Amino acid sequence: MSAALELAHEIPQRALCTAAGISRSTLRRRLNGTPERLPSVISRRRSRRALSEHEQAEVLAVLHGERFADRAPATIHATLLDEGIYLCSVSTMYRLLRANAEVRERRRIARHPEYRKPELVATGPRQVFSWDITKLRGPHPGEWFSLLVMLDIFSRFVVGWMLVHRANAELARHFIAQTLEREGIQPGHAIVHADRGAEMTAQPVCALMDKLGVVRSHSRPHVSDDNPFSESRPEVTRLLGVRVG
Repeated sequence: MSAALELAHEIPQRALCTAAGISRSTLRRRLNGTPERLPSVISRRRSRRALSEHEQAEVLAVLHGERFADRAPATIHATLLDEGIYLCSVSTMYRLLRANAEVRERRRIARHPEYRKPELVATGPRQVFSWDITKLRGPHPGEWFSLLVMLDIFSRFVVGWMLVHRANAELARHFIAQTLEREGIQPGHAIVHADRGAEMTAQPVCALMDKLGVVRSHSRPHVSDDNPFSESRPEVTRLLGVRVG
């Protein structure tokens, strides 16, 4: 500021204030000798009905207790009134919680786990498999079949397939067990990836995977680009020689 006052009569005030990072009104007040405006301090008297520090601690102890830890202040206030207890108003409860940075969702709600994008790498055959169920149009209108296909993502070789009228958990379990047995997979030496369809996450299929010692891998829910490799479908088309619906 002292340097700006010395150069005020030599350099235009607009350029000087821009270079010094000060406002023009501040520079004018300093040049004219006008004292700076100090912010007014408003003194507020403490209300006689305000809670003391001890009473505030008691209210917070009730709000933090196991009984009311997941309840809203309005619910806590009404429950205590039914029992003939009055601690403070609902707004005072919110004011105390806000002062302690605790104004948030107090109910016990479901916490969804964080799903990571699956990144599977196969350096050789029989390490990572991917399977899916594809709908195939039948020869008659309204007729559809379910094609279960499992690929080895290293060689893109179809290691197993099954064509049924309608897929279910038991057929999927039989298909996986038969395919992995034919490939001679040892426990803990393979990963099987799939999306989150009903057959992929069914209890019989999960129990079979755990029994065989196969690592399960699934796509993230509601994410389209995590679908397994078998959904690209060129091998399925070459396998059956038909158009995939």
